[in-house]
Amino acid sequence: MKSLTEHLWFNTKNRIDFINITDKVQDLIKKSGVKEGIVLVNAMHITASVYINDAESGLINDYQKWLKELVPMDKNYEHNLTGEDNAYAHLMRTIMGREVVCAISNGKLDFGPWEQIYYAEFDGQRKKRVMVKIIGE
Repeated sequence: MKSLTEHLWFNTKNRIDFINITDKVQDLIKKSGVKEGIVLVNAMHITASVYINDAESGLINDYQKWLKELVPMDKNYEHNLTGEDNAYAHLMRTIMGREVVCAISNGKLDFGPWEQIYYAEFDGQRKKRVMVKIIGE
């Protein structure tokens, strides 16, 4: 059994941002030497998410509009009474999820035709990380 654990680091310019990390994950799979197995990709911060969907700019814009409608950024959240101003980011993370687990077949992500892995940042402009853990043969 082979395994590899690495971290991807991000410091986004925008408070909310979406970054396609599929190629970075695939590069780590190649580095691991795993041909058959699984990869776990998870955000290590409670105001960020990792998810799988289409790499289409209109969809990214739709996500941002939809999330801001569901979770307005300027609402008077109780969490913000602690001195924070990011309650919305915690709620957006809950909607979008924490991690993805993907199959590795023949040394590659075993995806459908449009699937891509995204890092979604909801409280950016500071250094954050994503853990990538690869296990297999």
